[in-house]
Amino acid sequence: MSSPPRAEGLRERKKAKTRWTIQEHALRLFVRQGYEATTVEQIAEAAEVSPSTFFRYFPAKEDVVVQDEYGPLTIALFREVPPGTPLIDAFRQAVRTAFGGFTPAEFEKVSIRARLIFSVPALRARQLQNAVDTHAMICAEVASRTGRDAGDFEVQTFAAAVIGVMITAITRWAGNPAENLPELMDTALAHLAAGLPL
Repeated sequence: MSSPPRAEGLRERKKAKTRWTIQEHALRLFVRQGYEATTVEQIAEAAEVSPSTFFRYFPAKEDVVVQDEYGPLTIALFREVPPGTPLIDAFRQAVRTAFGGFTPAEFEKVSIRARLIFSVPALRARQLQNAVDTHAMICAEVASRTGRDAGDFEVQTFAAAVIGVMITAITRWAGNPAENLPELMDTALAHLAAGLPL
């Protein structure tokens, strides 16, 4: 009975590896020849997959930039924080763990994606939908932890505030890459926890 879960785990890891390999090739091509000039066919060829495989992992070209593993990872880490921990503190712990062990290559990947999203109108539009999806994930987790409904207005405003300060930290870092991204995120969340005093 234990073999199917292990097999499923292996399949999921292989799928994840393929997904982020495709993304790495796409980002390399975007840097070299520009987002608009790069085709899905070129990305697929570089990643040694078919265009149909590309679209199985990324529904649109924009998604290869906008999607990442960090949102789901942060949510998974948030779930591991002991119950009773204040919500903002729980998010701070999750973010510190998710981003604290980044390699220089991983920071470069995030930086490339951020610069593309801020400079390409189609990517900015797609990022809005990504933010909506992330908001729904955070609402679900906060609702589960607090015993409230995900549609509760206060749950929704809390999730929106978390997303807002995180976007602000990433935006600042994208323009000032010498700064420390995990520290900026932690500072932003700490400011939110303090009630955003000015």
